[in-house]
Amino acid sequence: MAGSLDASLGAERLGVRRRRAAPGRSVSAGRDFRGSLRSPRPPTSELQILVVAKEPLPGRVKTRLCPPCTTEQAAWIAAAALADTLGVMTATPAVRRTLVIEGDYRPPTGWRTVAQQGEGLAERIVRGYLDTALPRVATFLVGMDTPQLTCDLIVHARDLLETPGVDAVLGLAVDGGWWGLGLRDPADARVLGGVPMSTPRTGADTLAALRNRGLTVARLPVLRDVDTVADAWAVATQCRPGSRFAAAVRAHAPVPREVA
Repeated sequence: MAGSLDASLGAERLGVRRRRAAPGRSVSAGRDFRGSLRSPRPPTSELQILVVAKEPLPGRVKTRLCPPCTTEQAAWIAAAALADTLGVMTATPAVRRTLVIEGDYRPPTGWRTVAQQGEGLAERIVRGYLDTALPRVATFLVGMDTPQLTCDLIVHARDLLETPGVDAVLGLAVDGGWWGLGLRDPADARVLGGVPMSTPRTGADTLAALRNRGLTVARLPVLRDVDTVADAWAVATQCRPGSRFAAAVRAHAPVPREVA
């Protein structure tokens, strides 16, 4: 299947196979952080990027697209979403880029690959942060469900993490989850171990867990991630020109009634 994808989508392989605040405090990019009574964390001027993903195999990815998609069509769409995400992250300045993968996938040149460890998604995310942590380097993690991401948005997240008083940045998703989490200290990811994943409250519960740890959290824009065919078509309209995800959606996803 990988060979057929290469042939149809071009030469690029798609791979189908601080100062702490009191708990409860959230900030925005323009907020004055004076007044915190806790000791500041060392500033960070660099960022590591993590992408958590599955090898896009039929029947293993994007199963909520089926029906109306076949499992093969869903895998094509997932492969394109991952390829777009890695492309944006490759173009974003970072001290290191790491793909935290379930399965087998060859990322672009310059990326490290780390196998996912743990039983559930929460544990796999926590281990992703901890197993790749770099001293005095913040880590920003995304999945493969928001191919509309831009370099500017990730740079904005990095800039927020460099703001005195900000410990974390969180981008919530329209469906109640979250699409991105940046931590000045990757060890703070341990709080995610008690957060149920893939529920309508995952985003809110993650925010509460971070605040309960005493972290000051800056908020990123809310994005729509890709779960259903309607999501896929909506997100495809937000992708940049030349997006492989948008092309895959047009080729393999039936137009939903609300779009037709």
